[in-house]
Amino acid sequence: MNKYEGLFILDVAGKEEAEKEIVDRIQKAIEQAKGSVETVQRMGMRPFARNTRKRTSGYYVNFIFQAPPKAIHELDTKFHLETDLIRWLFSESIPEMPPREPREPRPAAAAAGPAARE
Repeated sequence: MNKYEGLFILDVAGKEEAEKEIVDRIQKAIEQAKGSVETVQRMGMRPFARNTRKRTSGYYVNFIFQAPPKAIHELDTKFHLETDLIRWLFSESIPEMPPREPREPRPAAAAAGPAARE
C-alpha cells in the first residue's frame, strides 16, 4: 500500500453542517477502496484566485491515507459523480529518506584540484 495525500475542495455554500457529511462520505469511499485514512485536516473556507462556476470560495480538506495504487483510479471515477466536490487532487507522499552519514573530509591536495599538485 502506498501513502497518498488527497486535497478536496467542497461546495458547502448555503448548506449548514454539510461539511461533516461530505467528509464522512469521502472517508467511507477511501475505506471501501481498501484504504485507511490516517489524518483529516480541515482547512476551512478559502477564497479562489478566480471565480469558478459563480463560486468565490470553497471548503478545503486534506486527507492523508494509505491505499493500493489502483484504488486512486477507482476513487477518481467515483468522485466525478459527487456534486458536492468542486475539485480534488491526489499526490503520492514521498517517503522520508533516512539520515545520511557525513562524508569524511577530503585531503587538502585532492580538494584543491590538479592545478595545486603541479
